[in-house]
Amino acid sequence: MRTEEKIMTLHPKGKKGVNILKRRYDIIKDFILKTIAKYGEISYEKLDDIAVKQIADSFDGKITWYIVTVKLDLEARGIIERIPKTSPHKLRLKI
Repeated sequence: MRTEEKIMTLHPKGKKGVNILKRRYDIIKDFILKTIAKYGEISYEKLDDIAVKQIADSFDGKITWYIVTVKLDLEARGIIERIPKTSPHKLRLKI
């Protein structure tokens, strides 16, 4: 049996990342980037709500956990950013 490819995520505050399946990472990453691009800026809560509605049927993992993990990874990689002084915090594309 072939083992699936994994990716080690990063954390914006330098904490230890987690090793997750690359196929799940890619699904969530694409979803996050497309959704932020569509809205311009979006709260984390709204992003998570949309994810649960749109991909719950086809995704084989805990969506909220993956959204948090991949969101932090994308922040650490400088692809998205938290908008300063927003409460609840909002996200936007950085690239």
